[in-house]
Amino acid sequence: MVSESVARDTAPRRVAPSTKRGVRTRSALITAAREIFERDGYLEAKISDIAKAAGAAAGSFYTYFDGKEEIFAAVVEQVQDEMVHPHVRERTGVTDPRELIEAANREYLLSYKRNARLMAVFEEVYLINEEFRRLRLERGKAFAQRNAKMIRQLQESGLASAELDPMITAQALGMMVGRMANLVFVQHQRIAFEKLVTTVTQLWVNALQLKTD
Repeated sequence: MVSESVARDTAPRRVAPSTKRGVRTRSALITAAREIFERDGYLEAKISDIAKAAGAAAGSFYTYFDGKEEIFAAVVEQVQDEMVHPHVRERTGVTDPRELIEAANREYLLSYKRNARLMAVFEEVYLINEEFRRLRLERGKAFAQRNAKMIRQLQESGLASAELDPMITAQALGMMVGRMANLVFVQHQRIAFEKLVTTVTQLWVNALQLKTD
């Protein structure tokens, strides 16, 4: 709800396997790829190592993926499913705006923490791969648009400052949460998790001039 995240639109181009064995093999390759990317980084990761870690023949890799970029895209898609938490209100039953913002921040930061090693690899790839960088920007924009809608609704309800541009505000606050997550979980700045959640939530509340009871 409240943070920019990794690109989702990098879905694998090949048709999904139709047999149970094919599904298992492809899934094993994706799991192995994540392990190798986290261990070696994107540039140093080898397809032969991915296949070996998956218990598959090196040649069978190309039955499911064209190359390293495509399987990396599959890993991105898998992690994105975990890190993006839409419809927080519907899932949690929370209606108070501040509590909703805090719940969404908490979910995002917990997911980032669980995936910190891979998030570091994402940063590496976005710096060297123009296509992934473009997709990240597109995904970030879509994510901000969703947050902007929430901000606009708060403004229309008289709960947030009407002077704020919803899209710019969503982008700025989302980037703040994302970079703080990177600072703490990738760069290992020592900040207690609850303090992090409380602080970024308070910054959201302050920026929106959110009216609370």
